[in-house]
Amino acid sequence: MRASVFGVVFALALAVATNAFAQQVPSPPAPQPVPQAPPPPPEVANESDLEPQVTIVRRERETIEEYRVSGRLIMVKVTPRNGRPYYLVEGPNGAFVRRDSLDTGLRVPMWLLFSF
Repeated sequence: MRASVFGVVFALALAVATNAFAQQVPSPPAPQPVPQAPPPPPEVANESDLEPQVTIVRRERETIEEYRVSGRLIMVKVTPRNGRPYYLVEGPNGAFVRRDSLDTGLRVPMWLLFSF
């Protein structure tokens, strides 16, 4: 009998607490209008604009290849008839610098960490 009285008291207390909690919950706020979509991004250059235009000039002793992007000369490859090709690449001050290779010499470390 004692357990049933405890159960009734517990159920009554739970009902009162639930009713009190339900009365304290505020109603949801009114829906807000959806903000306008951001403007579209600026036009991105087409792949054809980024692809270099190559002009090849053949002379008696050498072949010259000029690489241009958007009309701006960025690199010249000179291939002598009897010799190794070399490149003229635009330097930091705008002048062209001779390079024997386009390899920058940068080597990324590639360590083996795990092996199964």
